[in-house]
Amino acid sequence: MTNSESLPRTVVPAGIIDPVTSARAELKAALAAIEVKGNIPRRVEKASTRAAAKARVFADRNPLGAIAATVGIAAGVGGAVWAIARAISR
Repeated sequence: MTNSESLPRTVVPAGIIDPVTSARAELKAALAAIEVKGNIPRRVEKASTRAAAKARVFADRNPLGAIAATVGIAAGVGGAVWAIARAISR
């Protein structure tokens, strides 16, 4: 049952003749895809690394714009914290 005549060629990936090996390879690929898609901390880390690199490039090209963006973000976060604290205190 391990030769190529027992199964159609479309079932076996290229280069894998043994059906058990083929099933293992398909399972390994499926589990790897699930791991990549479901590993939220790793995806967040990669996204934050990309965002930090983009921010550094922006700051190098436009220092005044970076300062203005930082002040704007700080004001927005401060305003949100103030609004939440005020809503909780009432």
